[in-house]
Amino acid sequence: MNKKVENKKESKIVKAETKKPEKVEKVSTFKKKKKVKRNITSGIAYVYSTFNNTIISIADESGNVIAWSSAGAKGFKGSRKSTPYAAQVAADDAGGKAYEQGLRTLTVQVKGPGSGRETALRAFQSKGFKITSIKDTTPMPHNGTRPPKRRRV
Repeated sequence: MNKKVENKKESKIVKAETKKPEKVEKVSTFKKKKKVKRNITSGIAYVYSTFNNTIISIADESGNVIAWSSAGAKGFKGSRKSTPYAAQVAADDAGGKAYEQGLRTLTVQVKGPGSGRETALRAFQSKGFKITSIKDTTPMPHNGTRPPKRRRV
């Protein structure tokens, strides 16, 4: 019986003596990958313009994306994302990134019904790109699938 009481006292003493170690800051071993400046002269600009946003990505001839931007990424929120001005700002940003990489000529593929289609093209031209062709790749249904049932309210 005496042994049990002694063990309890010792365990209390041990708990009191153990101190929590001070916080040590972890130093990250991750090294940031450097951006490789490729010298590409021609590429493809994809302008995807919806009623809510405009997404612009610029790729090289093989399809590897060099630069991208969108109206939402440039800080526009809500209904201002769908404006032509937001599309112009996004195209200007993506075009600037691609221009630094050495891109000078573009073939543009436009998709979607949004209002930022033409202003994105004008932004590319004002940035100094030579636009060789403009192609509209908006998907058009030709009576493929059956439409959903009529909504009853």
